[in-house]
Amino acid sequence: MEARVKAGIWVSMALRLADIGGRSGAVLRRGDPDSGGILCVLRGREGLVVLSQVRDAEGRPAWLRSTGPVPVEEAVADAYIERQVKRDPDLWVVEFEAPDLVPPFEGKLL
Repeated sequence: MEARVKAGIWVSMALRLADIGGRSGAVLRRGDPDSGGILCVLRGREGLVVLSQVRDAEGRPAWLRSTGPVPVEEAVADAYIERQVKRDPDLWVVEFEAPDLVPPFEGKLL
């Protein structure tokens, strides 16, 4: 069985990696520090992409482009986040400046 990192620790790590990479990051919404899910908002030149934390077919951690393959306007991203928070009140929302729409952390993108 694979050990899982607590959500609050993972968020701290991702913010630190963004800082080391010279990019800003911020917690937009705090979720459950132990087992909350995570949404990452990437703010790029052409719009925003929201990544949702998921598991791949083998059960490994991965990220899904929840708002689709192309960047969306802020209102579309906000509406998606709002719907997800209503479904899961333990959800974290973290935003990163990412002009190239690449997250500041390593992870498999689906």
